[in-house]
Amino acid sequence: MPYHVPVMLSQCIDALNLSKGGIYVDVTFGGGGHSAAMLQNFEEGKLYAFDQDHEAKRNMIDDPRLILIAQNFKYLKNYLSLYKAVPVDGVLADLGVSSHQFDRAERGFSTRFNGPLDMRMDASKGQTAADLLNTLELQPMIDLLRYYGELRNAYKSAQAIIAFRENSPLITTEDLKKALQSCAPRGKENRYFAQVFQAIRIELNQELEALKIMLTQSLDVLKPGGRLVVMSYHSLEDRLVKNFIKSGNFKGEIEKDFYGKPLVPFKMISRKPIIADQEELDRNPRARSAKLRIAEKL
Repeated sequence: MPYHVPVMLSQCIDALNLSKGGIYVDVTFGGGGHSAAMLQNFEEGKLYAFDQDHEAKRNMIDDPRLILIAQNFKYLKNYLSLYKAVPVDGVLADLGVSSHQFDRAERGFSTRFNGPLDMRMDASKGQTAADLLNTLELQPMIDLLRYYGELRNAYKSAQAIIAFRENSPLITTEDLKKALQSCAPRGKENRYFAQVFQAIRIELNQELEALKIMLTQSLDVLKPGGRLVVMSYHSLEDRLVKNFIKSGNFKGEIEKDFYGKPLVPFKMISRKPIIADQEELDRNPRARSAKLRIAEKL
């Protein structure tokens, strides 16, 4: 089984507008699919790839043009400055969890397999999902499920988790599903549990904060005319990306100069997000929630 099947691969490569001798960044290396395609489509340039998951190292591509940086992409500017690689011609981000991470029961990302409640993107440090769920108080638990999982019954779900752990700690993904069985809407159980797991993962890995930092830094490292290409998989990510491309901030509020001219950092190459076609959806169901946005720095 491949580590990860890249979503909308050709659309991402086209969106980057690759040029001979350019400097590019893949901030989510993962299985190396997007990076490999980028290397095949430009000459004499340099590609800097980021991935905080140490398992991504096994997908290293033997190519002198590629430098793999084993760090969270929120350190984008620091490391590119360290390598004297600023400014760059393009930044690609394929957000979310890779197929490999979902398919490994011991990582705890998937609702399909029973495994330890881990969910750390960097499995070498920080608290696990079990640590979080067994210690979080009621109100923060409600907020987590409501804002990051977009659950309508966040209060009831939070209460159920806390009631369960009073008898025994949550250790596995099955424990979590068992605790929440009575809260899952009938006929929509899979979607409900996916939202719960998403909420925990986002909080645990501070994913939205890291995304905001990376997007802000992308503006600093891109040269004028450079491309920002971002693929997101849920509305919370997509809203941040959309607002930042539109306005340069995360509220989506466009500022104007003294003469009323909009002060915007990017030109939107695609006004609406690009989505996968039916052929790709049939081949790779995980593409169904993907939204690709493309912008060019002014």
